Amino acid sequence: MSRHARHLDRCGPHNPFPGLKALERKLGREVPHRLGSNEGLDMPHQALKARFGDEVATLARAYGDAGAMDVRQRLNAQLGTPLEALVIDAGADSLMALTLRTLCDPGSTVIASAGTYPTFRYFAEGQGCHLVEVDYHDAPGVLAPDLNALAARAVRNDARVVYLANPDNPSGHLHRDADVLALRDALPADCTLLLDEAYHDFRSDADAPAAGEVWSGVVRLRTFSKAHGLAGLRIGYAIAEPALIEVMHKVRIHYAVSSLALAAADTVLDHPQETAQHVRDVIARREALAEHLRARGADIPPSATNFIAVRLPEAELAARVHRELLDAGTLVHRPAHPALGHILRISTLEDALAPGRLAALEHALEAQH
Repeated sequence: MSRHARHLDRCGPHNPFPGLKALERKLGREVPHRLGSNEGLDMPHQALKARFGDEVATLARAYGDAGAMDVRQRLNAQLGTPLEALVIDAGADSLMALTLRTLCDPGSTVIASAGTYPTFRYFAEGQGCHLVEVDYHDAPGVLAPDLNALAARAVRNDARVVYLANPDNPSGHLHRDADVLALRDALPADCTLLLDEAYHDFRSDADAPAAGEVWSGVVRLRTFSKAHGLAGLRIGYAIAEPALIEVMHKVRIHYAVSSLALAAADTVLDHPQETAQHVRDVIARREALAEHLRARGADIPPSATNFIAVRLPEAELAARVHRELLDAGTLVHRPAHPALGHILRISTLEDALAPGRLAALEHALEAQH
């Protein structure tokens, strides 16, 4: 049985408008007189120019390159990933939805950890999938997706997709690549591991050669929203086997990524030292915040992300602290899933270290000890 959805076994569909950049690549030359499309039609954009400058106004008039060749070439140079194993889309969320459209028919069973990144549930249910959840490994010193339980449930339910965030959201836990690949090997032959690596850049080994590898039976999702600071522009990429990438293109919204987002991704990829410094700063703040709260008795599992997870004794206490912080003007994240209702996830911004910013949490921790 093929990995992808049954309706994609036929040849089509194919993008009817591959775009100007694709045509220029096919011709091997630039097409200077562009009279075949209606992208703005000489719109002067005086208001846009006044607010954002000439380049933004120019980019706003044109569709982005549907093939995202410039971004893929930069990723190829930095990661070593073959061009044909890369697809660019409107952030990791859009790539998640694209993967499910590609792999699953209505009624397909998919597996995830109970309380993990909830957008997977949103897209899985929207695709008509049957979602089966397994509990986290929640024990002293660890809060992590249970890889053995995920594999066992996938086999038992003949799953099409298993979702794993690594590093995890909201726990921050990082599984070793060897353990992730062991999970992949334990899945049914036609089951794909959807590996959400949105926080990959905060791993201590983020630059290792394995970061760009194509893993058979795995779709690896990445984003420019976290370490690169482009959340508002919506752009990310997936690494997968070229044959699967080819099928993904059949159901992809080809112009979901704007010309501005593509140009911004080009720019941040051309300045890796800026991203690297930001990551170092985030990690330093993460460790400082964790130390500060642990000194007050907080239970904080290790994190390989840009946030920490504070594990409170019970969901009722977490809900009260969450509410008190919000009343004081501070929003932290409390997972909506009841399985992780006792968790507060706190992003490690400089503001999180401001004296008194987390006073309600500090008072609750001190009252427990």
